[in-house]
Amino acid sequence: MSAPTTGPYGVEHLLAESRTELERVSPREAAELQRQGGLIIDIRPDANRLAEGEIPGALTVERIVLEWRLDPSSPHRLAGLRPHQPVVLVCNEGYASSLAAAQARELGLTRATDLDGGFRAWKAAGLPVTTATAAA
Repeated sequence: MSAPTTGPYGVEHLLAESRTELERVSPREAAELQRQGGLIIDIRPDANRLAEGEIPGALTVERIVLEWRLDPSSPHRLAGLRPHQPVVLVCNEGYASSLAAAQARELGLTRATDLDGGFRAWKAAGLPVTTATAAA
């Protein structure tokens, strides 16, 4: 196996570039944004949500359709989504969500960011978690 690429290519470079535009939030900051009307969007696969639980009130959008749900001009966008609304994307540990948040900003969601440490940081912070149910 070769060493990871550290130049202008590779996933670590892409992740670093994505995070330069984000003001990542802690679990408690995400909870406060949600309380103030921001959206928390869980992009974890169904299997992870079933195994570990969910953030109460978070919307679930599988990563495979995320851009269509977050594009304010898409006919498939989330109902009520506004371009200047705070949106916090959540994955397991805060890597895929950084990439997704950067993409959401490119789609016009000016306040999109992600949860630093992901769902596991939320749970470790002792914030509420609900039991997930299988998708219909």
